[in-house]
Amino acid sequence: MVQSERDTYRAGTARGIYLGLREQIATGVYAPGDRLPSTRALAEELGVSRTTVTTAFDQLISEGYVLVRQGAKAVVAGNIASSEAAPSPTTGAPSRPLSAYAARAMEMPVHFPGAAGGLKYDFRYGDVAPDDFPRLAWRKAMTAAIVARRERLGYGHPAGSLALQQALRGYLWRARGIRCEADQIVVVNGSQQALDLCARVLVDPGGKVLIEEPCYAMARNVFVTLGAELTPVPCDGDGIETGRLPAPHGYSFAVVTPSHQFPLGGVLSAGRRRALIEWAEAANALVVEDDYDGEYRYDVRPIPPLYLSGRGRVIYIGTVSKTLSPTLRLGYLVLPEALVEPFVRCKQIADRHSATFEQDALASLIESGAYERHVRKMRRMNAERRTAFLDAMTEYFGARVEIVGTSAGLHVVVWFNDFLAHDEESFAATAREAGIGIYPISRLFSLATERRAGFVFGYASMPARNIPDGVRLLAKTLPR
Repeated sequence: MVQSERDTYRAGTARGIYLGLREQIATGVYAPGDRLPSTRALAEELGVSRTTVTTAFDQLISEGYVLVRQGAKAVVAGNIASSEAAPSPTTGAPSRPLSAYAARAMEMPVHFPGAAGGLKYDFRYGDVAPDDFPRLAWRKAMTAAIVARRERLGYGHPAGSLALQQALRGYLWRARGIRCEADQIVVVNGSQQALDLCARVLVDPGGKVLIEEPCYAMARNVFVTLGAELTPVPCDGDGIETGRLPAPHGYSFAVVTPSHQFPLGGVLSAGRRRALIEWAEAANALVVEDDYDGEYRYDVRPIPPLYLSGRGRVIYIGTVSKTLSPTLRLGYLVLPEALVEPFVRCKQIADRHSATFEQDALASLIESGAYERHVRKMRRMNAERRTAFLDAMTEYFGARVEIVGTSAGLHVVVWFNDFLAHDEESFAATAREAGIGIYPISRLFSLATERRAGFVFGYASMPARNIPDGVRLLAKTLPR
């Protein structure tokens, strides 16, 4: 479409509307079989008479772009050639330099969830089974939140709804032993936003942050994109190795997963917990505790949060991504009182507040006891999945593998004794061709090391009965 024709389209003439719709059909905005807007709706949208739109539609119909049936909306005809598409209006647009933040983000390896799709057996960690979601209870709670009489529909408080803050206060006391005031809780859009706020509130570009090695890649990405200087500290079966902590100078905070180290699964021992807090005190730093799956313990008693022994230096992060669904984007921070106001102000600047109806629905589930009943049910079901996975790995792989991190959470790490780390990506590609999703642990390391091949296996997104078949097929797929 030449520029003069685009101007005509903006002016709302019949020819301009005809040209605009034809371009959208030719470029695939409207695909064959798609319904077009009604002439009445389009006339109201463009601020023109219905007759003007009808004239444009008549031209499209006469040229075979659009089909009409009595009593039905117009639809796009099939076999429309795309060669008639006009150049994109952005063609030739001048490029602009990216910000330092965006440039750093573009340099990171990215593995978007669900990009490939079509996997019969997907051991992706972080996902939960669709059938586990409490649809009826959530629908009831959401409906009640939507139909509740409100004085206004407007922006909420950036810290979250008072109802959810109070409900979480009680839940944290019962489930995790955390005693705090409701106003110390800030509701966020998942633990990812919680980490992002920690970085924005506490770290300047060039500031120093201590992270676990390996660690959750999306946590590391937050700090890298904001220009922080990262210090990875190795982890073993007991969590972060506090004997290898750096000199306590110039650090803003350390980020740890003490109750179930991600991804290796270690539990931070009492001695190491004490050493980490003492290091933070010497550095005048904080400790960010990501308790991403603290609800899931199988062979051991619940591990108390580091927050309880943190001497006021611990920021606690919780989420419902593993208990309900990551699609809800609901999490929370428990903050030292002195940090509440700066976090709330930065949260407001970031996105005003988290979704209100969802907050009220979650508050209702917690207050009624339905949430904790659901968590207990999920703990039983995921224990069954875990057992099915471990039994199948023992049967089909035996001594070829070592499995760690089995006592808690929704994933394990499997080390393959016969292969090295540089084989991981090729093995993952081979498995994917066979319809199996497996995920290399190398993606979670900051530094390359010579070691065994390892993969993080999530087991929470599949029925327990399907897991053995997936493991059996994987055993046939990977080289011996």
